[in-house]
Amino acid sequence: MAAPLSDGDRRKQISVRGIAELGDVAEVRKSFNRHLHFTLVKDRNVATPRDYYFALAHTVRDHLVGRWIRTQQHYYERDPKRIYYLSLEFYMGRTLQNTMVNLGLQNACDEAIYQLGLDLEELEEIEEDAGLGNGGLGRLAACFLDSMATLGLAAYGYGIRYEFGIFNQKIVDGWQVEEADDWLRYGNPWEKARPEYMLPVQFYGRVEHTPEGVKWIDTQVVLAMPYDTPVPGYKNNTVNTMRLWSAKAPNDFNLQEFNMGDYIEAVLDRNLAENISRVLYPNDNFFEGKELRLKQEYFVVAATLQDIIRRFKSSKFGCRDPVRTCFETFPDKVAIQLNDTHPALSIPELMRILVDVEKVDWDKAWEITKRTCAYTNHTVLPEALERWPVSMFEKLLPRHLEIIYALNQMHLDRVAALYPGDIDRLRRMSVIEEGDCKRINMAHLCVIGSHAVNGVARIHSDIVKNSVFKDFYELEPEKFQNKTNGITPRRWLLLCNPGLADIIAEKIGEGFITDLSQLKKLLEFIDNETFIRDVAKVKQENKLKFAAYLEEQYKVKINPMSMFDVQVKRIHEYKRQLLNCLHAITLYNRIRCNPSKSFVPRTIMIGGKAAPGYHMAKMIIKLITSIGEVINNDPYVGDKLKVIFLENYRVSLAEKVIPAADLSQQISTAGTEASGTGNMKFMVNGALTIGTMDGANVEMAEEAGEENLFIFGMRVEDVEALDQKGYNAREYYESLPELRQAIDQISSGFFSPRDPGCFKDVVNMLMYHDRFKVFADYEAYIKCQGQVDQLFMDPREWTRKVIRNIACSGKFSSDRTITEYAREIWGVEPSATAIPPPNLPRN
Repeated sequence: MAAPLSDGDRRKQISVRGIAELGDVAEVRKSFNRHLHFTLVKDRNVATPRDYYFALAHTVRDHLVGRWIRTQQHYYERDPKRIYYLSLEFYMGRTLQNTMVNLGLQNACDEAIYQLGLDLEELEEIEEDAGLGNGGLGRLAACFLDSMATLGLAAYGYGIRYEFGIFNQKIVDGWQVEEADDWLRYGNPWEKARPEYMLPVQFYGRVEHTPEGVKWIDTQVVLAMPYDTPVPGYKNNTVNTMRLWSAKAPNDFNLQEFNMGDYIEAVLDRNLAENISRVLYPNDNFFEGKELRLKQEYFVVAATLQDIIRRFKSSKFGCRDPVRTCFETFPDKVAIQLNDTHPALSIPELMRILVDVEKVDWDKAWEITKRTCAYTNHTVLPEALERWPVSMFEKLLPRHLEIIYALNQMHLDRVAALYPGDIDRLRRMSVIEEGDCKRINMAHLCVIGSHAVNGVARIHSDIVKNSVFKDFYELEPEKFQNKTNGITPRRWLLLCNPGLADIIAEKIGEGFITDLSQLKKLLEFIDNETFIRDVAKVKQENKLKFAAYLEEQYKVKINPMSMFDVQVKRIHEYKRQLLNCLHAITLYNRIRCNPSKSFVPRTIMIGGKAAPGYHMAKMIIKLITSIGEVINNDPYVGDKLKVIFLENYRVSLAEKVIPAADLSQQISTAGTEASGTGNMKFMVNGALTIGTMDGANVEMAEEAGEENLFIFGMRVEDVEALDQKGYNAREYYESLPELRQAIDQISSGFFSPRDPGCFKDVVNMLMYHDRFKVFADYEAYIKCQGQVDQLFMDPREWTRKVIRNIACSGKFSSDRTITEYAREIWGVEPSATAIPPPNLPRN
């Protein structure tokens, strides 16, 4: 392991994390040694770095367990309304450092590990990312869990314990290659299996209507095994639970084949059931209508709803209290938030349980379901909306299909009564889409089955009301809300940028960690020369550290004095990494044309994964790497320009690159990015934004002042006007010489000399099939990048704008977002009161 920090360096690290108490340090050391001793078996006297990591993880976990138990006792006794956040994705990243930060243990652990001759950062690097999500939607769910615990809400995250998370990305000869993410290979110290709460989930079968009610029979059963992960709030002793389900075959699964003598086959077939939780579908903003995916969606919903109802019935007073056998009060005690349409089956499943199992009257059950469920919409892209074939439902979930038909009939009867004769409206608003293949529109199901529907940024929520769900908005305007996304300041400032957190705390105290709006107080220091110098110094230290990391991990050498220009997110046409590529080529051509001229040195870094089946996204990665290959090896260019593709972008890499970035690229076509949360992470970490008026960029510009961001390009209304007129890429190509040159170079094989036709699909798309209008924003983008260069040459003025952006980023805390959800959707109030720690008596 590397040499630990010198005492001088370590003293500098005493920070907002607090000075380590000597007693705590001794206790951590003792506990660490005990766990290490327990880990090492007799025949292995030498500990590996992974043994040290596990010993530390178990030491930290010990501090969680008492608080976890106490929190659950606290909820049991107080019986608050419980919030259930249902998501097919939780992109958690690493847990060790986050837990130390939230429990206030980081300094004690740092000191104890140092005294043992080890390096805390190196141990942290051993942990695998829990990559159980694709991008924004899954990472948002993770931030929300942190905020719900920090705000003292009785909240539970429910999802799937995928055996394989989002694939690891390797770049081979410039192309993306996927590798399975076997994140559980060495075990997961943060989870606890709970076999005592294992539940059956049914598939297939048939429906029987009897005088006693409806029965779903002859089904195949898969068992759902829960694994619980503790979710600590920030220094309030609250530890909530994320419960992820793993699929298990029952012992009699297919054993009828055993009676025919094929015992081996029967046992091997157990995999068919257990495949349900095997792997995360790696698509972001794209719907893939595979039966296994539908099984995953029903699996998490069916297991979770059984769990919710069990907990509802066995509150403090148990089933003896008549309140708990009657479902009248269910919506007063339970809130279910559907994170996109993936858990939409909660609506027919809750209806099935209430009507078929609990014998609640249909209309009453529908009222309970609507009051309980709320739906968050995450995208307006038509290819992302889930529309399942009716035939698939008929086979897999026959009873749910009947329920959906009945709900749709009720809904359409209501619409027909309000808009007599408007057949077109009925067609547009139906949950069932007619056509060659009848489909169920899951977004429509969510809208009719929820009491609240929200978008995730103001501009997005307006598009939802005025376009995507216009008819539904006209019918029930009171349902529709906005909840602008946020990020947790614990992970995205305190953990990933301690240097910046320290200098902020010196100026305004530590209150901003749980109330990010306090960053407004930094506005007083915009002209404070010491603070300007300190902010610039922290940024430069972060850049040096990231440059060293790139050199060590990727064998890439970059100029730490250059502008770090960063675009990290999933690779997608609408996010327009291609616009970034065209800028890089334009800069390159300008340098080649005039090598003696002075240029602002730039390191353009682009990172992100492409869905394995998304041809154009994979071509975009190949183009980025090919452009980098040419530019980075051109002696005329030298240190003036570098183009780096950041391989295998993930949460733990984001924590390193975001604090080091100078410029954040948020350049989607206006009206396509629902919100974005990377934009917020860059803002709070002191990068300036170049972006379109899209998603949360609009509100960022509103908070900080448009003049303090680099805003360019078409607005939503301009895009609509261009659609009306007809977008003709060739007009731009012919009238903009630099654009023409760049496209011709891509087309002719300048960046792919060994395969000149390599990028013909990319050029063809840009010229003739570009839904996202890259060329239409090219001129404005290049001009705006010139303004970026101008400002970067004035470091003091640049840093003043950085400070203003940080000071105005307070709105973008997930604590604010969750407070709004709590008050305006779930009907609960956040609590600032800490639960007493385990070593003190309970109240």
